[in-house]
Parts: sequence; C-alpha cells; structure tokens
Amino acid sequence: MKVFRFLVAMILTIMFISYVNFKQGDIPPLGKFISPFTGFWMNGEKERIGLPEQLKAKQLKENVILKFDEQVIPHIFAKNDYDLYFAQGYITAYHRLWQMEFQVMATEGRISEIIGEKAIDFDKKNRRKGLKYGAKRSLELLKEYPKVDNMMQAYADGVNYWINSLSYEDYPIEYKLLDYKPEPWTKLKSCLLLKYMADMLASGEADLENTNALKLFGREDFELLFPESFATVDPVIPSGTPWDFEPIAVEKPDVTFPLVLTQETIEKPDPSNGSNNFVVSPQKAANGRAMLANEPDLALNLPSIWYVNQLSAPGINTFGATIPGAPGVIVGFNDSIAWGVTNAKRDVVDWYQIEFRNDRREEYRYDHKWLKTEKIVEEIKVRNGETLYDTIVYTHYGPVVYDHNFMGNGEEVNFAMKWTAHEETVEVNTFYLLNRAKNYQEYTAALEYFESPAQNFAFASASGDIAMWINGKFPVKWEEQGKFLMDGRDSRQEWATYIPHEQKAFALNPEQGFLSSANQHPVDSTYPYYVYDYNYEFYRNRRINDRLSLMSGIEVGDMMKLQNDNYNYRASESLPLMLDSLDTANLSLAAKGAYTILRRWDYFNDPKVQSASYYEAWWNALYPLIWDEFVDREVALMKPHVFNTIHLMNTDPYNKYFDVQETEKKESAMDLINQTFEIAVNEIEQWKKDNELDRADWYLYKGTTANHILKLAPFSVENIAIGGNRNIVNAASATHGPSWRMVVELDPGQVRAWGVYPGSQSGNPGNPAYAEMIEKWATGKYYPLNFLRSEKEVNPNVVFTQTLKSE
Repeated sequence: MKVFRFLVAMILTIMFISYVNFKQGDIPPLGKFISPFTGFWMNGEKERIGLPEQLKAKQLKENVILKFDEQVIPHIFAKNDYDLYFAQGYITAYHRLWQMEFQVMATEGRISEIIGEKAIDFDKKNRRKGLKYGAKRSLELLKEYPKVDNMMQAYADGVNYWINSLSYEDYPIEYKLLDYKPEPWTKLKSCLLLKYMADMLASGEADLENTNALKLFGREDFELLFPESFATVDPVIPSGTPWDFEPIAVEKPDVTFPLVLTQETIEKPDPSNGSNNFVVSPQKAANGRAMLANEPDLALNLPSIWYVNQLSAPGINTFGATIPGAPGVIVGFNDSIAWGVTNAKRDVVDWYQIEFRNDRREEYRYDHKWLKTEKIVEEIKVRNGETLYDTIVYTHYGPVVYDHNFMGNGEEVNFAMKWTAHEETVEVNTFYLLNRAKNYQEYTAALEYFESPAQNFAFASASGDIAMWINGKFPVKWEEQGKFLMDGRDSRQEWATYIPHEQKAFALNPEQGFLSSANQHPVDSTYPYYVYDYNYEFYRNRRINDRLSLMSGIEVGDMMKLQNDNYNYRASESLPLMLDSLDTANLSLAAKGAYTILRRWDYFNDPKVQSASYYEAWWNALYPLIWDEFVDREVALMKPHVFNTIHLMNTDPYNKYFDVQETEKKESAMDLINQTFEIAVNEIEQWKKDNELDRADWYLYKGTTANHILKLAPFSVENIAIGGNRNIVNAASATHGPSWRMVVELDPGQVRAWGVYPGSQSGNPGNPAYAEMIEKWATGKYYPLNFLRSEKEVNPNVVFTQTLKSE
C-alpha cells in the first residue's frame, strides 16, 4: 500500500509539474511564469534606465557613448555609421523588443504560431495582401544602396546583440505570457515593418463598396451620396498654386466596369488613422524664426508606436521619433531643418476581376492572350493545431486576394490587388538622407526615394524656408480609374505610368506665410492629374488654417495650443440645425436639461464639459438612422461621409434618404432629429446610472484608452483625462489620437524643440517609467527635447551615461 501511495503521489507530482510548465490554452506555463527566479517577478525594475554597467560588442569598430535624459531618451554618439545604427538597434531592442517582433510577425501573417487558431483568418489576410512579397522585393533593392544596406545590417546586428544576451528570466513579460521566445532579427524584418506602416496608412480603399453602391443605387444617387469634392474644400497645397510642368496626357478609354456584387470585404485600416502638421514662416513668427509642428494621429498603443532618440556621428546629428524595428529618425529635426509627416490620402489600391482559363488557375486572360500565373503555397503554422496551407495565385497585377478559398463567398470571385506597397521601395534611404539634410534642396532630393505610404512632408529650415511636398508613388489615372472594380482582362484599365517626382504637388514659401496638412484633399481642381480618395478629412484642416490665417506674431506656445485645440468644427456645422429642429414643447425633463446644456455649448470638446457627450450620443443615434438604407444589406457598403451627411441635412433636408425604411413613411431630416434626441438623452442617463455618476463629463464618456497591444487591461491606461475627438485638431478619440507631438523652432544659432507622446520609452509594464508621459500628453504639456551638439556638451537633463565598448 505504501508503494502504491508513493506511485500515485509521484504521478500526480509529475502531472502537476507538466501542467504548470506548459501553456494550457490561453494560460501561460504557470511554473515558469510565477517562478521567483525566472518568472514575471524578474520583469519588475527598480531603475527607470537600468542598463548593464559594462557592455562589450565585438562588432563595434569604436566605442559608442549613450547618454540618457530624464525621459530615458538615448543620445547616441558614434564615430561611424555602422556603430551608430548598431547602437540604435541595441537600445531600441532593450526597451521594445517584444513590440518590434510582434508587429513584424503580424505583418508576415504568423500570429497563429503564437496564439493558435483564433488568428488564422488574420494571418491569411496579411499573407494574401502580399506584405511579405513587397518586403522581399524591397530587401533585394537594398543591394543597390550600400550605405543603406550597411545601416539596416548594423541595426539588425545591434538588435541581435541584445537578443543573444537574454535568458528566459530576461524576456519581456509578453513572451512569458504567450510562452514563446524571440527570434534573430534580420533586414527583412525591418523591411516588413515598413510594409506594416504602409498597410496601416495606405491600404484603405472602397472600390468594391463603391461598385456595390453604384449597382444598387444607380449613377445619379451614387453621385449624390458620394461626391468626390466640395466647393468649401481647403486643400493641402493652397488653391491657385501654379503648376509649371507639362503633364503626361491621359484619356479615359471607352470601358465599362464589372458591376459584381461583393458580400463582404477584407478588414480596412482604421479611419481614425490620420495626422496634422503645419509650418509657419519667419514673417508670421514673433521672433522671425521658422517653426514646425507635427502630430501623427494613430492608435494609442502601449508600448507606444514611437521610440525617441538622438543619433550623432560624423555627417549626422538628428533627433526625433523612430519606429521600433527600423533605423533612422522618421519625424524629427537636426541643426538645420525639421520635417513632419501626415498621411497623404490617395487611392493607390485597385482591384481587378480576373478570368482564369480553367480551374487549375495557371493562366488568366489579358486582352487576347493568356498570361501565366505564379502560385505561392503559404504554410501557416498553428499553435496546438494542424499546419494549414493556403495557395495564393499571383498575377502581374498582384495577388488574387478574393477567391473560392478566401472571402469569395463560395462564388466565382477572383479579385487581384494592385498596390504600390507591392513594389520594391527604399524609403529608408529617404530618412538616411533626410536625417543629414541641411537645406530645401537636400530635403527634396531625399523625398525622391519615398514611395509608400504616401505622406505629406512638411518642412522648415533654419534659413527661413517652409515647404510641403505630397510625396509617394502615384499612378497616372484617367477619371474614376480605380474607383470601382476593374476588368483585369482589359489592358486599358491598367495603370500606364506614374507621376514624375518633379510633378508631384508641392508648395514653397507661400505668400500666406504658412502651410498645413490634415489628411484633406491634396490639391484644387486645377492640378492636371486625376486625384481621388474615398475618405478625406474635412474638419481638422479647416480649423488649423482658420487659426493660422488669423494669427500673427506666432510663438512656440501658440503652436502647442493649436496642436491641443478642442474646437468641434463638425458640431458647429450640424448642431444649430439639430437644435432648431427640435419640438421643445414635448421634451422630457431630462431632455430639456440636455437641450439647455447643448444650447450653452461653445463647441469646445474640453475634458469636463457635458455638451460634447450629449452631442456625440445624439449624432451616433442620428447618423445610422439617416442611412438605414445601408444597414442589413447582403452586400458590403460604406455609408456616406459625415461631411456629406451634414451638407445634405443643411441643403436638402427633404431628400428621399431622410426616411425610416421600416415605416416607409415620408419624413425629413427634422423628423429624424426629433426621433433620436430622446434616444440619445436616455442613452446618456443609462450610462450615468451604470457608471454611478451624476455627470456625463466628456473625457469619461469618451473613455480614451492607451491600450496594450494585447488589450491587457492591467497593462493599459483607461479613461485618460483628455478632450478632443475625431475630426478635431486634438484628435484623441477612444483608442486613437496624437501618437507623438513635436514643435520645433529653427534658428541658425540654435534649434529648440519640444515633444511628448502617450506612453514612455520603456515597453516594460514593470518599469517605473512605463506610461509616465501620458498625464503631460493629456494636459497639453511638453518636455524639452535636449538636442546635444556633442557628447561633451554638459546638459543638466542628462542623468545617465553608458559606454558600448568595442572589443
């Protein structure tokens, strides 16, 4: 009996050890995870910086000095390019390794390897979109640029230097939670990361939704619901700018679009992704210095999207925001120039219907001939599941994304994706050159290499120049080309060529004394090329330009104030009509209170005003009721833009779409406004009750959250006390907002800059500095960016110095 009890106890012990040391579903291997010697306890850090005291790397040619300031920003001083980017890769990986690798694995379509079958569709989508295909082509192109190739290799070597020093106890906590380990970093991974940015910013389109709407509603109604432009548009490049070039001639062929109805489409980038930038000339500035402000409005992630550093070596001394996983400074400045970017809205994704010769899909029709396809079998490894194989057919247009195996609805649907991000590109060369640029000419030369994602590059220089270039790889299109699904059999529907670099839209030193961009229309109707996007911004840009037009004697504080501006232009153009349409005699007591609150509103979405909450609840009830014709359809549709909705409410309130489908009753915009007001008020009252609050303060109702990438609540920061919203200059919505704010004042003798972002340099939730900048960011405050002239410069904000020693 004793032997039996011993055997049972031993078996149970073995089973328990096995259980706690291997991942069980979504539960990490508890034995390793809770171990006081190697588990999550080891991720707690007492020091905000905490680098090892002695570091030696045999790859280094000479010693590298790392200086850290109060915000844990590294100032890297090297004596050659290789050592500089090696150190950048090393220190970025030290703070952000898991984030870098997870984002790359997502881009490559490998998340199923980590979390299992729940990510299969996500992985299939990213593989079918051809992100790795484009990254591999870009990697090959690097061979033609030795300096950039060296830059990328040095960065990878630095990342691997950190990875190779790690044992399990040193792994970032996310590796322990998900129970996997880091892989070696490569140049391909950095190329993938840049394609990830292209996917986030330049893969949006509505071709199939437009095709569905055109077929269902007809041409006349389609033009009413989805106009391409408005008279009130204030473009990026000031109206009236002359175009001093002979454009490439293009005529619209006599073609028809295949009006194929599509049930569902692949997930699109978040429409909240955007940005603001603006530059002010010395004539507009109080002290006669050019100034630049930039804020990319992206997902409010933790770890943050950006990592800030200074890079200094012979020929370069630059400071700014970098993308963890890619070398160089993306948004920043040096002692001569500053630059900032916003997303340039342009349709660079088109869909082509493919006719295969037979079920083998080895040939497809193109005019009067059959072209060969290429088939790539994607191996999708699934954690705790069987490996899947997905055959992707490539045409000369690009990958066939929609077919009988994926999103084809079981029908004969074969849609190929043509996208500029599939091309081999070398954007990293733009930043290699831009980081070293000294003037406008060198800035424009650097932009020649930037193709995807298209960006509005704002520029200011210490010599007083300001400029804006709308930069990217833009196909020359005839009118409406790519607006709808196109016929892949017809060569006339293919892109013929691209707009030459010198014919891209730009402005230099305009008479108005400022330039700005906020994802609006790029140009007015005089620009000689067809320009289209499905989702321009109509509010933030007008507010910025309105303010800059009125301002003079502008100071740095004015630039900061404008970045944090909470004025709700959308509400100012819709709420007066909404309030005037109410039948106030029949309102409930709560509705009368809400009416009074809204009447007294000055249209500023400040954190602790209730008016913004009532307006948002009302609009969120009204907008879908106006467009109920688009709900519960069996095909993919996109509702008309908010701007056009308000335009129609004000100019055509009795049009046929302002009714309720269920009742089939002839109604007007005013009827719908009245129907939804009480609904909105009741929604607010219920929200207050659920949250045990007496007020509906805007910041609480909005609930801005900096989410950990894995949506882990303990690693996220919720209910951030910040105003603003989508369509507002301070574009902080629930999950998106200014991911990096920067203001730079340029002078030949001294460059001064300030910046802040919602997070911190450290990606470790156990670090005392984790998320430490969020409070300042939310309240519109900035940190001085300590731009050091040399490693010997004494700066009181530098609190720690480290040497990377060469062996």
